[in-house]
Amino acid sequence: MTHDVLDLLLQWRQSPDEAWVLAVLTHVQGSSYRKPGAMMLFHPLGKSYGMLSGGCLEADLRRHAQNVIQSQCVAQIEYDASDESDSSYQLGCGGIVNIMLVTVTQANDYLGFAGLFSALEQGNSINYELSLPKNGSPCQQVFAQLVPVPKASIPLTSRLKTADMLHRQGAMSHQDNRLRIHLAPPLALGIFGAGLDAQPLAAMAQQLGWQVTVFDERSAYGRVYDFPNALVCKGDIEQIDTQQLKRLDAAVVMSHNLNLDAKALSVLATYSSQHLAYLALLGPPQRRDRVLRLAGLTSTDIKCFFSAPAGLALGGELPSSVALSILSQCHGVLHGSAIIALDEVMRCPE
Repeated sequence: MTHDVLDLLLQWRQSPDEAWVLAVLTHVQGSSYRKPGAMMLFHPLGKSYGMLSGGCLEADLRRHAQNVIQSQCVAQIEYDASDESDSSYQLGCGGIVNIMLVTVTQANDYLGFAGLFSALEQGNSINYELSLPKNGSPCQQVFAQLVPVPKASIPLTSRLKTADMLHRQGAMSHQDNRLRIHLAPPLALGIFGAGLDAQPLAAMAQQLGWQVTVFDERSAYGRVYDFPNALVCKGDIEQIDTQQLKRLDAAVVMSHNLNLDAKALSVLATYSSQHLAYLALLGPPQRRDRVLRLAGLTSTDIKCFFSAPAGLALGGELPSSVALSILSQCHGVLHGSAIIALDEVMRCPE
């Protein structure tokens, strides 16, 4: 299991009528492990799913979750790590975080979890708006609203979850604070070629919470038990359902067969302007040029980020090292990140 919202909702769906508690990070001052909008679920028996910190807050949040279940009242909690003399929680981030805990019950329409799950499972992005009442308010006063996001308005490189505070005038002329969380379905990776070196690539991507589809028309490749939890698609790529290809955010071509790689590139190039954000081809530059010629393409025909040879120069030659190299680059491209040191990012003003 990952910490993706869809995975959290899958756990909730197994027993929706139990006294689950949602913990959501509502505000951050300074540095924080997670950003506003991060979510976590607590089962009444104590099991938790997701995380809001590096592990320093979760035990205390579990205690607060039990109190919320008993009181059926909202808990608004602040953790302040800006005071270095206060070692209460020994937070390493040095910031101030605000977290709301609320029960997920029929009385508050399960906070819209059913509709949220349906939207994300179908591959749709959505704005999840959650009201933020005062500390101690009854949990049934918390409400959620789902606002669909048109696909055309979502940049391919803007798949990170972000959150905004909304201030809307209520019926009593008071301000009703809401948190708007931008949620998108898990990133989708297509691996074209199901050799041994594709296995660690699929496994690492799944560990990130990505949805993985493996394509290979060869009968001896793409065995389901070699790619657990991935969708394995057999058959000619030219005959694959176009909707399946349109859902891909990234693709790696790695069949080690010139003709199959050329066929895959030829098909994927047509999706590179509107759907794909990242396309990689395994192999050295001279092989890349041969594959492009066989496909009847030039590099300018591929409109998304095209990496060939695939990946970053991280060193190592084993399949796991190659997979890490490719996924590191792909992750950065999909999240719109520059390849710079993290300490340089931390110095940048917000």
